Amino acid sequence: MTDLDLCYMSAGEALSKFRAKLLSPVELMIAVISRCESVNPELNAFTYTFFERALEQSKVAENRYDAGEARALEGLPLGIKDFHAVAGEVTTLGSKIFEHNVPDNTSPTVARLLDAGAIMHCRTTTPEFAYAPVTRSPLWGVTRNPWNLDYTPGGSSGGAGAALAAGMTFLADGTDAGGSVRIPASASGVVGYKAPFGRNPLDRDHPLESLLHYGPMTRCVGDAALMQNVMSGAHPEDMCSLREELIIPEHLDGIKGWKIALSIDLGFFEVAPEVRRKTLEASETFRALGCEVDEVALDWNYGIHDPYLQYWEGMAATTLAQYLPEWRDQMDPYMAGIIENGAGHTAATQYQCNLVRGQMYQALAPIMERYDVMICPALSVPAVKAEHNMADPDFQINGKPAEAYLGWNMCYPFNMVSQCPVMCIPNGFCPETGVPIGLQIVGRTFDDLSVFRAAAAFEAAQPPLYNKQRFRPNL
Repeated sequence: MTDLDLCYMSAGEALSKFRAKLLSPVELMIAVISRCESVNPELNAFTYTFFERALEQSKVAENRYDAGEARALEGLPLGIKDFHAVAGEVTTLGSKIFEHNVPDNTSPTVARLLDAGAIMHCRTTTPEFAYAPVTRSPLWGVTRNPWNLDYTPGGSSGGAGAALAAGMTFLADGTDAGGSVRIPASASGVVGYKAPFGRNPLDRDHPLESLLHYGPMTRCVGDAALMQNVMSGAHPEDMCSLREELIIPEHLDGIKGWKIALSIDLGFFEVAPEVRRKTLEASETFRALGCEVDEVALDWNYGIHDPYLQYWEGMAATTLAQYLPEWRDQMDPYMAGIIENGAGHTAATQYQCNLVRGQMYQALAPIMERYDVMICPALSVPAVKAEHNMADPDFQINGKPAEAYLGWNMCYPFNMVSQCPVMCIPNGFCPETGVPIGLQIVGRTFDDLSVFRAAAAFEAAQPPLYNKQRFRPNL
């Protein structure tokens, strides 16, 4: 097995080889570090790296395997988003304001991953304050898509998506308040999971924030289950974290006989032809798996855009408006505008979003009662350029004007109905650009297991990604 093959094996396979003494965590980490040093200069997916320390921790992991004391994720390379607090480590949030910020606490899900034996060898890039669907910031610059360097790997967990697709990590974490796990999963060709609100604990800085979800990002569904099983569960710092323990099993039952709803546009998105085509092909794959697939009319419309955006802006203003007087000129102008807009919203404006969220669920619930899961695109275009202007007044899809910030993001509506679990999985490529296309699988409220079953069945029916050179980015 070549070093590159080592970098692209699944986390589950690596753990099996560790346990069987067929592979050393040190050997794996050396291969991953070499890969990082080789390709990251083209991608800019990291803010900080900890290679020497990671090698030392790999030696400790090897000793734990020898002693029979290995933990659930022992020895696996892990990228932590540079938006998530890690005690004693610089955590910049992609902003010059926090360039030297060193938290005194670690976000609960991050702590759980580290306590399970995963080794943080890098911090992954994020746009400033994780408020963008593309990954670039005044502090760290532009992050690029491994499949096509002209395009974004998505955002805000774009560094995580790029690192996974490029073979620079085995596991990565993300936060998702408007698609920030699923957008990069789609654009980068990896798996991203937004658990239902409460399944995974939040951090100290976002109490009660039901739009926000910490979640796993991996190269395959089984690895996402490994991470999710570690990240989930009640935590004393988060009053919303669910006490119900849910474990995704290693072996998942099939889905023959299931009823699957299909929505191409969620009622109001303009969808590019290549995305439409791949989504329809996905529906045929599910039919071949023995499922009944029906296209449904979802009664959502563009009226959800403003309430979501106003809530989003208000959330930003609440935590960040204090920095504008001193730092505005050193911030991303679009980010500064979000904060300024949010400072002008009233409590009534904010609560209006909750009313819209209720209306959205009233439209979705009857569909989810009739079907086991729903499928739809993650993005209405395969991806946008790495330097995409989120204020571009000329942005179009199918020759029609589209809002450049959210108009192509088909993930954010499911943050409004946040108790529904959603996974984004790879669904082929755009033939013109080579950029991946993602498929969302939406479950009933708190029904994580059905989403994982559907995703695993679909993945098994597709040509496997990353297992051979011709199924990997050409870096």
